[in-house]
Amino acid sequence: MEQYAIKGGNPLVGEVEIGGAKNAALAILAASIMTDETVLIENMPDVRDTNVMMQAMESIGAVIERIDRHTVKISGKAIRDLAIEDDYIKKIRASYYLLGALLGKYNKAQVTLPGGCNIGLRPIDQHIKGFRALGADVRIEHGLIIAEAEKLKGGHIYMDVVTVGATIDVMLAASMAEGQTIIENAAKEPHVVDVANFLNSMGASIKGAGTDVIRIKGVNRLHGTEYAIIPDQIEAGTFMFAAAVTKGDVTVKNVIPKHLESISAKLMEIGCEVEESDDAVRVVAAKPLTHTHVKTLPYPGFPTDMQPQITVALGLSKGTSIVTESIFENRFKYVDELTRMGASIKVEGNTAIIDGVSKYTGASISAPDLRAGAALVMAGLAAEGTTLIDDIKFIERGYEDFHLKLQGLGAQIEKVNSERELQKFRLKTG
Repeated sequence: MEQYAIKGGNPLVGEVEIGGAKNAALAILAASIMTDETVLIENMPDVRDTNVMMQAMESIGAVIERIDRHTVKISGKAIRDLAIEDDYIKKIRASYYLLGALLGKYNKAQVTLPGGCNIGLRPIDQHIKGFRALGADVRIEHGLIIAEAEKLKGGHIYMDVVTVGATIDVMLAASMAEGQTIIENAAKEPHVVDVANFLNSMGASIKGAGTDVIRIKGVNRLHGTEYAIIPDQIEAGTFMFAAAVTKGDVTVKNVIPKHLESISAKLMEIGCEVEESDDAVRVVAAKPLTHTHVKTLPYPGFPTDMQPQITVALGLSKGTSIVTESIFENRFKYVDELTRMGASIKVEGNTAIIDGVSKYTGASISAPDLRAGAALVMAGLAAEGTTLIDDIKFIERGYEDFHLKLQGLGAQIEKVNSERELQKFRLKTG
């Protein structure tokens, strides 16, 4: 079984290039099959989730050609099957985007109920409510979500909670519904805007993405396009906090600094220097880190996907910090692993109370999910001694070449597959 072996103690120094946003890519992939013409997508992250999504799309007849590692050409013209019961697709949460895309184009779809990281309940009730408001009949049978309509018609939808998944899913379906759709209390995340821009480049008429009211005028058909996905704000944020915990100096390149403002603000609050330029952010951690409080919130608030990373940093900060998780109820499962490394964290419900310690020490730990896995890698980089991390498949769901990018910043980290490889790593790193 593949593991990451990490020898901690080296400050990360240098530049790192950020890839395309995984969460935008998954929805854009689904949207690409809403036209019979060819779509070219650039800056596609080569991660497990996007590869699973493409496999699922091919299983129903989409033709996908990889031009290079980060560029794909997609044709949805030959799609005949509107049922996705692929075992792979159960593993990713964003499979539901295929429901919105197929329902919008063909007025019918059925998709296996989604999976993804086990970080708490992520109900799809708002998706169902949205599709019903567009006139679809939606039911769950035999582990499948089945949606069909004679004809989709625009509707007025008020989301009970701010939800990125349902906002995008309803936007996909509504872009080819008859008449106007209004989504109120819509999610404002950068990837919602990116998907709207992608659909508009295909001839959709979507206004207001990035605000809490999105207005969509349905069109009869969508056409081909060429489009580049935005940079991944969570990958960028992870490297920014990795600089903080290792007392490093890292320039994160190919980013949109505006998307990183809540992350930059917290880094400055705990004592880091943050310098922004047009498409890069530099984080320097020259001083000891200090405590703060943080609460995860929908964008533009502090992202839930950055909660484990800031917790790892606050675990090494002077004083007592409080982290409140307001999005997912099961997102502190990694705390037990961090405690093995010497952290002093007490979890009460959706709140973690963190007493800063002077150092972490290496241990054998497991990644419980994607973002927590990346955060535990950061802890290993800051720790004294060697850390071994199991279940790195979770991390590979959303980070491309994670260990190689870290090596480029001076980290002592390797992917090992056997006891022999681990011994070689231990000998090499002393």
